[in-house]
Amino acid sequence: MTTLGLVDAEQRDMIASFPSFDPEQDDLMEFRRGLVEGSTALLNSGSVTYEERLIPAPDAAPDVRVILFQPPKAKKTTSAILYVHGGGMIAGTPDMQAGMLNRLALETNTLVVSVDYRLAPETPFPGGLEDVYTALVWLHKHAKELEIDPDRIMVMGDSGGGCLAAATTLLARDRGKVKLHAQVLIYPMLDLRTGGPDAPSDDPTTGEFVWTRAQNQHAWSAVRGELAADDPRFGYLSPAFMQDLSGLPATFVITGALDLFRDEDITFAQRLWKAAVPTELVVYANAVHAFDLLPSSLGERVRRDVLEAVRRLL
Repeated sequence: MTTLGLVDAEQRDMIASFPSFDPEQDDLMEFRRGLVEGSTALLNSGSVTYEERLIPAPDAAPDVRVILFQPPKAKKTTSAILYVHGGGMIAGTPDMQAGMLNRLALETNTLVVSVDYRLAPETPFPGGLEDVYTALVWLHKHAKELEIDPDRIMVMGDSGGGCLAAATTLLARDRGKVKLHAQVLIYPMLDLRTGGPDAPSDDPTTGEFVWTRAQNQHAWSAVRGELAADDPRFGYLSPAFMQDLSGLPATFVITGALDLFRDEDITFAQRLWKAAVPTELVVYANAVHAFDLLPSSLGERVRRDVLEAVRRLL
């Protein structure tokens, strides 16, 4: 079946322009290049400035590259957002979201730090997660230098970055070094079973466009590597498997009604409610994966909703 008729009318003609990746035939490096082609150049906007830094990592791991998006000094910020880019944890860079992160820093008057974490399959779990966590600890430790409140740090991520954001929040809770203020999860990739034969649910109206079942299973296989199902770290790989969700910060989750991740995102939000975590969930009708990136009234609405949520949570 095709679900094209269910897609937002303004977005139907645009979804085919998204870089597609058939893991059986296409080259991953070409897919990666396609994601960053046409991305916004890292140029100072005149109000928001950027700075690249390399953060030393523990245990002989390579340094972690981050990009700082700093709002005007005249509007002194007291909070920070650690942002984790999407791409299924197998593709993407923080550079490709420069325009969006510039706007986020300016419109929230918040320092935004985006992490260039290592990708799978070259670096399977837990490499990418540890990169994000290293950036979080660095941000917290250097709060005074960066003129932020160490108790007002939010973790935010989209798609595969949403998985790493959720896992970083869990890791921060369990390691006890950083107390996060909030997390914002944009159509997060949370359950490695989705798209496979053991998926808890499989609605055929989801997952036809942008990010498919085949892509999802390929990405999860690359990220998982050789990690066994009984490994105690499994819930950090795939947060849907984390048994205890208590003690997490206030959470905002969005997803689309046609997104492959819809049901796992809804389930995760329900489990957060049961764990007494203050959680907001918004599911957008007629929305495929990454629908907020497409120019349309729906895209404008979700960008406005996310901005308002970030302002509330900060």
